[in-house]
Amino acid sequence: MSASIQSSVKLQKADNVIIATRALQVGDKAGSLSVLDSISAGHKIAEVPVAKGEALIKFGQTIGFASMDIPAGSHVHSHNMEFSDPGVHHSFCKEYKPTQFVAHPEERTFNGYLREDGTVGTRNYIAILTSVNCSATAAHRIADAFGDEDLAEFENIDGVASFAHGTGCGMAGDNEGFANLQRVLWGYAKNPNVGGVLLVGLGCEVNQIDFLLEAYGLKQSPTFQVMNIQGMGGLRKTIEAGKEKIKAMLPEVNKTSRAPAPISKLMVGLQCGGSDGWSGVTANPALGYATDLLVQYGGTSVLSETSEIYGAEHLLTSRAANQKIAEKLVERVRWWEDYTARNNGNMDNNPSPGNKRGGLTTILEKSLGAVAKGGTTALEGVYKYGEPIDTTGFVFMDSPGYDPASVTGQIASGCNLIIFTTGRGSAFGSKPSPTIKVASNTPLFEHMPEDMDLNAGSIISEGKSVEAVGEEIFEFMIKVASGEHSKSEAQGLGDYEFIPWQIGAVM
Repeated sequence: MSASIQSSVKLQKADNVIIATRALQVGDKAGSLSVLDSISAGHKIAEVPVAKGEALIKFGQTIGFASMDIPAGSHVHSHNMEFSDPGVHHSFCKEYKPTQFVAHPEERTFNGYLREDGTVGTRNYIAILTSVNCSATAAHRIADAFGDEDLAEFENIDGVASFAHGTGCGMAGDNEGFANLQRVLWGYAKNPNVGGVLLVGLGCEVNQIDFLLEAYGLKQSPTFQVMNIQGMGGLRKTIEAGKEKIKAMLPEVNKTSRAPAPISKLMVGLQCGGSDGWSGVTANPALGYATDLLVQYGGTSVLSETSEIYGAEHLLTSRAANQKIAEKLVERVRWWEDYTARNNGNMDNNPSPGNKRGGLTTILEKSLGAVAKGGTTALEGVYKYGEPIDTTGFVFMDSPGYDPASVTGQIASGCNLIIFTTGRGSAFGSKPSPTIKVASNTPLFEHMPEDMDLNAGSIISEGKSVEAVGEEIFEFMIKVASGEHSKSEAQGLGDYEFIPWQIGAVM
């Protein structure tokens, strides 16, 4: 990336747009250009005249097409730019390179909770899961009975959290939505950040607890208990019995304490939300650099949000370790094209209004910036929503772009840490896996200091390198994995952000 002058930046030599680094008025200079419109920071400026129908280039890639003639110095945005399929060719595996691992990975560790199956938690929660929305109140009230004072003597327990959702019945028991819900519940029960589970149902729902236990080989134990409201004789009795089960579970879960573990045991979900024109320039590439470091230490990074890599998936298929992995990603993209079409939507129903105010114009532009979170290492696997991730390295998990639903799937797949970049601002947080938030611009970092952990905007405001900020993210990742609270975690976020992706008719 090379800066022309302080007021603007050009990302790639092939680009025909530049980015305003501060608000510009008519007549201001951006390089050698005289600006013809009022332009907000993070928005695009035509560096050269662009004819109607001509491609607009950012990141060295097509992000859209001019819907009218655009003079040099003009604001480039929704009023003069449109989405169209750029006709990108998928060159499977052509840029695949085996990962170069660090020489002595054992030299870097974090302090985590070692589990019997070999995974390592960054937190140690007791999770109260619900099979159906009808048991949501019971789950919340059981969890609410165990506050900080009640857990003070259990120093190895991070909390008792309820994970209630809005489905589980009124649905077909053999479709994609049902499979998603089953994988999510099983995945949360098995997540390394969960040391104990209480699964609460109603009794007559489609999503039967017994079926879940049988399908996934789950067995009751001192740290895995189940119950349902109808069998217990009502809501009050269920809540009281649930409290007693958690009380009995606390000493057992507390027996596990933090111990050094290799960084290879980290599985980090990569997210972006409330993105702006800087997300793909600062925060996402810096996270990508941190992702590369994690993978080089043998860890796993999980990119998701299929609807927000649309039009940029060729950058991932070209890095795929083999053709089967590349084809699986394309199959997921084609599924999304069909899914949105049959629901009277389209894949360009994005960016959001907030994204557009921040400078993003088309899904192509947003996707090209979002893919940068995945760094540069090989794509080693593609997984369905909430499917257990059984390989290391950089992988992709299918999900919506809706942040709570996407993160829910990542945690179900095994992620024990989440890193979330944002340019407009976000108050998102998650349990049992904590979320680290990275601001894409300095004004946001200064405006929301209680929510933002790190400032990637320093790449523009202070001239830091992407690599230097990536190192900061990597080091903070290890601190949080070892127990330091992230900003969202300190504010108690995560109790209401459990949103399994619901597909199919509600009956």
